[in-house]
Amino acid sequence: MSDSPMPSDPRIQEILKRLVVLVPAFNEEAALPGLLQEIAASLPGCDVCVVDDGSSDRTAEVAGAAGARVLRLPCNCGVGVALRAGFIDAIERGYGYLLRLDGDGQHPPGEALRLIRFMADNPTDLVIGTRYGEGSSYHGTPFRRFTLKILAAFVSLICRKRSTDPTSGFWLISRPLLYGFAIHFPNDYPEAEALALLRRQGFSYDEVPVAFRPRAAGETTINAWASIIFALKVFLALFVDRLRRVDVRGSAGYIKRMLEADHA
Repeated sequence: MSDSPMPSDPRIQEILKRLVVLVPAFNEEAALPGLLQEIAASLPGCDVCVVDDGSSDRTAEVAGAAGARVLRLPCNCGVGVALRAGFIDAIERGYGYLLRLDGDGQHPPGEALRLIRFMADNPTDLVIGTRYGEGSSYHGTPFRRFTLKILAAFVSLICRKRSTDPTSGFWLISRPLLYGFAIHFPNDYPEAEALALLRRQGFSYDEVPVAFRPRAAGETTINAWASIIFALKVFLALFVDRLRRVDVRGSAGYIKRMLEADHA
C-alpha cells in the first residue's frame, strides 16, 4: 500500500476523476477485504466495481459491505465474460478509464499510479503492469516461467511490439479500447489473445514494470498440467486469430471517430 500523497499533476488528477477500478473475482471472500481497503487508501475517491463470477462463497457480500458496486453473474462464466461485463458497465456509466485489478491481491493497488502516470505522460490505449521489472516478488515455477517466456516471444512477434508479460491482468484501459473490448474480447485466459486482437484492430499498448506479490489467499487454478493446457489453448487461439478478418466496427479508427463525433 502506498502512503505517499496523491500526485498534484492535473493530467493525473483528470484520469483519476474519470477512473473506475474493476475487480473480477471468483471465490475471493478471503482476499477481497484487504484488497478493497488498499484500493480505498491508494486511489481515494475512485469508484470500484467487483464482478462476482458466480462465486459459491461470500464474495459478493464482502465486496458490497466494503462499499464496492457488485455485478453478479448467474454462474461461473470465466474471467473473459466477467471482464466484458465490467467493460460494458463502465461504458454505460461514462467512465473514461478502467483499471483492472485481479481479486486475489497479486496486483498492489499502490502500484496503479505507475500505470496512471505513464498514461498521463504517454497517451496510449492500454498500459500493462509487467511483473518482470525491478522490485517484483513474483516467483513462478521454472516450467511456468519458461512457458511465459515462449509465449511472450510469440506475442511480441505477432504484435510487432515487445511484450514481456502477456498474461498480466494489471491493466489501465482507455475508453476507446473499452468499446473495442466490449465488441470482441476472448473468454478463456484472455490477456495474450486480447493483445493480439487489439493490435490487429489498430490500438496501442505499452508496459510499465510493477511489483507483483503472491496471492493474498486461496490457491491458483493453474498447476503444471493446467499450464500446458493453457499454453496450447493460447497458441491455438493466437493462430486462429490470424485467420480472421478485422472487424471495422471494432477498429481503433472507427471507434475514435465515433467518440469524436459524439463530442462534436
